[in-house]
Amino acid sequence: MSAFAGRAGFVATDAGPAAHFGNPLGEQRLLARGRAVVELGLGVVTVTGPDRLSWLNSITSQLLTGLAVGASTETLVLDQSGRVEHAARVVDDGSVAWLLTEPADARPLAAWLDSMRFMLRVEVADRSAEFATIGWFGDTAPFAPTELPETPLVEWVDPWVSVTPGGWGYAVQEAHPASDWTLRIAVVTPGTADRIAASDGPVAGLLAYEALRIAAWRPSLVDVDERTIPHELDWLRSAVHLSKGCYRGQETVAKVHNLGHPPRRVVMLHLDGSDGVLPAPGTPVVAGEKEVGRVSASGIHHELGPIALAVVKRSLDPAATLTLTADDVVVAATQEVIVPPGAGATADVPRLPRLGAVRRS
Repeated sequence: MSAFAGRAGFVATDAGPAAHFGNPLGEQRLLARGRAVVELGLGVVTVTGPDRLSWLNSITSQLLTGLAVGASTETLVLDQSGRVEHAARVVDDGSVAWLLTEPADARPLAAWLDSMRFMLRVEVADRSAEFATIGWFGDTAPFAPTELPETPLVEWVDPWVSVTPGGWGYAVQEAHPASDWTLRIAVVTPGTADRIAASDGPVAGLLAYEALRIAAWRPSLVDVDERTIPHELDWLRSAVHLSKGCYRGQETVAKVHNLGHPPRRVVMLHLDGSDGVLPAPGTPVVAGEKEVGRVSASGIHHELGPIALAVVKRSLDPAATLTLTADDVVVAATQEVIVPPGAGATADVPRLPRLGAVRRS
């Protein structure tokens, strides 16, 4: 049960945290300005033991060996074909590596990690039921220290604001909205969450958070389907190190980056809001009479209006006018390019060592 369930206007999501508190757009404005907190309801997996970072480094996409105490990063678990299976926000406190996951992913991620321990000195635990995850934007939490019976166990700072060392950004950096994405997430005990909830500080629901995430082009597991590779969502920017050692799926990461042509690409859609309907995740994106992609997330932004993220065919003309159907209403949409159709195909793409012959088309 959410610690914020007693707040006026509380409307729950299926997962438990608030969808909103009666005024999603007002909550979103406060959240964007760093004046409100949001309960994220993330899964929490811990890894302990002296081999934890070198082990995680060997089986995921990010460089984790030598991760400084308190430093924040992000990593992906890929399958043999380089498709995304799990994603985790990572911070190490010196004795425990904390992995924050989307709620539905905590148990599968913990089970997969546990199956990969072999003889290494690591222990994996799904501790989602023991902690709450509270997010806000900006350097300073919008609640008074007196509201905390104890300090947060760890605090994760989202690296999405810039391309991380060893990463690669396909989007045009000058036009990237990530500069406004200053998300911090604190892992706290239920007692601390209760104290924050009982204060009179502003709170926001997940509808507000999701709209801000979409506007920042920030990928999440909700944008992933059974075919997703990191390049399609511009996720090399924060979750992949291109020159680290081998890990499962690395060959696909290197080949696609060298070729510069992800088979699909994420776009942000600006939706016609005249009819007041919002296409749900999974809604087909149509150009003419042909399906060219699907919506992965949608929301109403306090400045941009109705927006969505969609994964579309790489060959789709960026200038094409698109349509989507919601509640039997046809909604027109225009694209804002995130991953360009020719992403990385120019001479400034760093060449990675080829891992076998690559057929060039």
